[in-house]
Amino acid sequence: MKLRKYFCLCFVQRCYGAAHHGSIKVTRNQTKHVEGETEVHHRPKRGWVWNQFFVLEEHMGPDPQYVGKLHSNSDKGDGSVKYILTGEGAGTIFIIDDTTGDIHSTKSLDREQKTHYVLHAQAIDRRTNKPLEPESEFIIKVQDINDNAPKFTDGPYIVTVPEMSEMGTSVLQVTATDADDPTYGNSARVVYSILQGQPYFSVDPKTGVIRTALHNMDREAREHYSVVIQAKDMAGQVGGLSGSTTVNITLTDVNDNPPRFPQKHYQLYVPESAQVGSDVGKIKANDADTGSNADMKYTIINGDGSGVFSISTDKETREGILSLKKPLNYEKKKSYTLNIEGANTHLDFRFSHLGPFKDVTMLKIIVGDVDEPPLFTMPSYVMEVYENAKIGTTVGTVTAQDPDTANSLVRYFIDHNTEQDRYFTIDASTGTIKTAKIFDREETPWYNITVAASEIDNPGLVSHVPVGVRILDVNDNPPELAREYDVVVCENAKPGQVIQTITATDKDNSANGARFHFSLDEGLSLNPNFTLRDNEDNTASILTRRRRYSRTTQDIYYLPVLISDGGVPPLSSSSTLTIRVCACERDGRVRTCHAEAFLSSAGLSTGALIAILLCVVILLAIVVLFITLRRSKKEPLIISEEDVRENVVTYDDEGGGEEDTEAFDITALRNPSAAEELKYRRDVRPEVKPVPRHHPSSSLDSIDVQEFIKQRLAEADLDPSVPPYDSLQTYAYEGHRSEAGSISSLDSATTHSDQDYNYLGDWGPEFKKLAELYGEIESERTT
Repeated sequence: MKLRKYFCLCFVQRCYGAAHHGSIKVTRNQTKHVEGETEVHHRPKRGWVWNQFFVLEEHMGPDPQYVGKLHSNSDKGDGSVKYILTGEGAGTIFIIDDTTGDIHSTKSLDREQKTHYVLHAQAIDRRTNKPLEPESEFIIKVQDINDNAPKFTDGPYIVTVPEMSEMGTSVLQVTATDADDPTYGNSARVVYSILQGQPYFSVDPKTGVIRTALHNMDREAREHYSVVIQAKDMAGQVGGLSGSTTVNITLTDVNDNPPRFPQKHYQLYVPESAQVGSDVGKIKANDADTGSNADMKYTIINGDGSGVFSISTDKETREGILSLKKPLNYEKKKSYTLNIEGANTHLDFRFSHLGPFKDVTMLKIIVGDVDEPPLFTMPSYVMEVYENAKIGTTVGTVTAQDPDTANSLVRYFIDHNTEQDRYFTIDASTGTIKTAKIFDREETPWYNITVAASEIDNPGLVSHVPVGVRILDVNDNPPELAREYDVVVCENAKPGQVIQTITATDKDNSANGARFHFSLDEGLSLNPNFTLRDNEDNTASILTRRRRYSRTTQDIYYLPVLISDGGVPPLSSSSTLTIRVCACERDGRVRTCHAEAFLSSAGLSTGALIAILLCVVILLAIVVLFITLRRSKKEPLIISEEDVRENVVTYDDEGGGEEDTEAFDITALRNPSAAEELKYRRDVRPEVKPVPRHHPSSSLDSIDVQEFIKQRLAEADLDPSVPPYDSLQTYAYEGHRSEAGSISSLDSATTHSDQDYNYLGDWGPEFKKLAELYGEIESERTT
């Protein structure tokens, strides 16, 4: 029977200076051997009930701190058992006596850095180094002491609360943290108290909520408060650690103060010379509030000066700005009285019982007498004078008076600052304005001048007035054509045809020439070519009087036109229209107005003559070259003179016609298969290969030549490999007789015909020249 041994740990725990010892015993299980029986093993019973040691933090003694003791049941005290310690801090923080199993802490521990350590213990045989027991895990826990004071991590604090708040209004909640163990004792139990700030504020000892402690705290009395809050651990008991923070509290403004004028009566002096729209004074009501709560609006509620003065509010300074609406006159009214009200614009109805939030004061305005410049009877003057009026003609009169009681004499003058001022003069005593130059309305229809007036006793006081002079029109300009007209008449024009509409213009205004009359010069003989028609709407039409015109006979005509206006007295002028004869299309569009084809060489420029000579030389050179090539060609041989239709001549240049012997037999045309080989050019390779056609040999003799040629012509038109090339295809069939008939003149009549040749113009551009020639012949016959 074998004896198995198990060990237990015995430890000593110290807490607040007292040592507690405990031991755990492990029962031993033995196996007995009975003769004749096999060995029976029984499962041992373990008695582990411990799992941790405790060690105080912040140990400051000179000797290592005793933690506990390990002991195995196998240890007989003879030193044969060796204890081994491994895990967190083993050998550095925690050491063990391998013979006795005593554990000590060699360093001062801080629970706030590490709360516990996990280690492993084992007992081995010192001689064999074999474990006597399995490895066991245990914990050494650092026991907390009150070594950390509460701290406010977010302080100092800045917070606001409205003034006039109810007592107990929450301001802010502060929170202090304690690094000590909250689960062990009262080291981390914090209590709040107020050290500074009473009796205005209070703090809840448990939650740290700061509240107002007084009713109706007035910002205008005191705005800023500094409150010191303390947090103490150990539930506030004696010996506990504490920390504090500062809370800066500011009362924000509410509209609890109405505006007030410092005085109930004010007096303001305003000179009568003050300009309308200018600021003449300021007034202000005081408001103890700030920001928008102090905004106000000023109004004039009554008084005899409400129509003369106005008041506005300066938003920056919160002042009332008094302005002048109408001019002042000391001689008429010497003082005004205004009742001015200043009222808040943003009201808080919670404090309406403190109102009313407005105030009224009375303002008396004294008008001061000043020496004023002369005053014109009108703010501006408008006068009229006829153009071409003689120098010295009276235009009008201006009048000014001294508004003061002295009623001093006034002197008038014109400031000659502009050129227009030099066209007029003024009488210094009476203010009569006269002309100094001759006026032309068509050049300048309006003049603007400035007349000044000053007192004779005080020339420094000057007033000015604008004077506008309108120049009236006189019928002194005859009418004339509105523009230069380019009049064109077509050669094929008909009698009574309108070829141009003309208009006239007059520099005078509508009262002197709005109606124009057009006519031809009666002193000249009747114009046989053109006439004029007055349309009675200030326009006139130019009409033709005969049928046709010819550029070769006369290409330019001149037509004098007389134009008169309806002014008093009436004026007229004569203008000459230049009419050009041009060749036109049938729809009237001008084709050309030049007669180059009918001009002699004497009328051409040098450049044109050189160009014509150069063209002639080139044409002569071409003719000579052509004749030379013709003579150098070989004369073709004649194969047969009986039936020329049996030969089809093919060539790529001009040959000898029907006598050309380089041809093939007509039978080739009757054989489609043979003709298929000659269908394509031999000098150019076609892009599309020919598709052979198969015809029955029995029908070759029955094919008609005309039908065959038409078929080949249609195929050539649709084939992409055929002309345009430098090749020529000829066919020996002439076709039927032309329906146009003969164009020979042998059968023409020798007498003149009455036929109208106007239809020649419908034949196209190729017959334009012929139509022009017959048109000229017809025109000469008509003449």
